[in-house]
Amino acid sequence: QVQLVESGGGLVLAEGSLRLSCTPSVTIFIINIMAWYRQAPGKQRELVARITSPDDTNYADSVKGRFTISRDIHKNAWYLQMNNLKPDDTAVYYCFANSYGLDYWGKGSLVTVSS
Repeated sequence: QVQLVESGGGLVLAEGSLRLSCTPSVTIFIINIMAWYRQAPGKQRELVARITSPDDTNYADSVKGRFTISRDIHKNAWYLQMNNLKPDDTAVYYCFANSYGLDYWGKGSLVTVSS
């Protein structure tokens, strides 16, 4: 069974940076959509950033200009570079993949931004 493994979360001061990484436990040869979602306390899970083939990206308005999603096909991994973090970015971040209609989720990585 494929699992997505996130890394890179943690505690950071406002205006700081973090980089999240996501890697499947086994190689997924064709990933149609790679994405990051987040869920803040008391709120619904929301899409943060998405990248599809061939490298078309979409971002939530709240993170445009601050966050960058990227992927490394050879490593079968994708990343979320988060700059100028704000306390409102505090959430559990989940990586997501879709491969031919099958959805895969990570268990989540907590990002806490302190003011």
